[in-house]
Amino acid sequence: MHPHLHTEENQKNCADVIAILDECHARGFMWKVLGNCTTAKHNVNMCLRAQRLERTRLNREEAREKRAKIEKVWKEIDDENS
Repeated sequence: MHPHLHTEENQKNCADVIAILDECHARGFMWKVLGNCTTAKHNVNMCLRAQRLERTRLNREEAREKRAKIEKVWKEIDDENS
């Protein structure tokens, strides 16, 4: 499952591929059933995946920084008590 396509972040970064997929889906049910929208769907998935990977990378960096700060504080507390 993918996230909602019409969020602000997705519209900013993936608007062109989402628009192509919407146009393909607007052509009708048989157009989709025959696999004519597969490439457009794949392109949307790859764009959303790239966004998710970037969010994951940023979250990981923030968590490392936060963990380093916590460890520093605990080290200072341990040094004061020794």
